[in-house]
Amino acid sequence: MSLDHRLIDLLVCPLCKGPLRMGRDDQQRPVELQCPADRLAFPIRDGIPVMLESEARPLEDQTAPAPSPL
Repeated sequence: MSLDHRLIDLLVCPLCKGPLRMGRDDQQRPVELQCPADRLAFPIRDGIPVMLESEARPLEDQTAPAPSPL
């Protein structure tokens, strides 16, 4: 299942309402949406962003996938 980037562009961080960046894996597949302000990454599962604070992981400089523009 692929992401609809038009819909992803409308999403904001559920905590601060700030913009999100796409996090990709080594093969350039979208894996998470990152909020740089809150330093959180929200997972994408089966092509669906999980925008719950309880599901987010903290962003760490060493382990965070390189963000790319939506």
